Amino acid sequence: MHPRLVGLREERLVNIPNSLTLGRIVLVPLVVWLIITREMLPAFLLFLLAGLSDAADGFLAKRYGWNTELGAYLDPIADKALLVSIYVTLGLAGQLPAWLVIAVVSRDILIVGAVVLSWMLSRPLMMKPLLISKANTFAQIVLAGLVLAELGLGLGLEGLVALLIWVTGTLTIVSAAAYFLSWLRQMASYEPQSKQVPWRKRDGVEHAPSERVPADRSGARAS
Repeated sequence: MHPRLVGLREERLVNIPNSLTLGRIVLVPLVVWLIITREMLPAFLLFLLAGLSDAADGFLAKRYGWNTELGAYLDPIADKALLVSIYVTLGLAGQLPAWLVIAVVSRDILIVGAVVLSWMLSRPLMMKPLLISKANTFAQIVLAGLVLAELGLGLGLEGLVALLIWVTGTLTIVSAAAYFLSWLRQMASYEPQSKQVPWRKRDGVEHAPSERVPADRSGARAS
């Protein structure tokens, strides 16, 4: 096969995870519309499809080394866009309590605001995903899927849904507090690198900035 055709084929394969991620972003308005029109079963099925595509693009990227900088940005955007949109829509539909929706949205705004503020202050932020944050994301996904499944299939799991609402709300608040404290510690301990002052060159000899070169007094008058 011609080398150029091989390169084009490899480029298409590399873009498969990104294509799946973009597909999840495209699903967001469709899922929102289905919830608004109370088509809960199709909304639940699309939510499952989005979860499968998330697992698939992650597997392909790791298995075949198809990680790209674009994918690193798109993947969390797609996940957050889908989750936040579902929570807001279910909250407006009266299927989730307002306090939980506010907590979920406020947490994400807090994290994004902290990153933007650090960037504006020229203080790079190195925040790794916390264990409590991973548990929170898992709880949010399970709760969203369970609510959609309950509304679409009538499984009779109202008690479990009520319990998960409190668990998810607690994890969301604790996760937000943990990220905020981590951000405060990093901002307080950040020390910008000092700029090195170039050495001065006098009389053909280099001197450090702190060194003082004695003045040439050969031409001074004797007292």
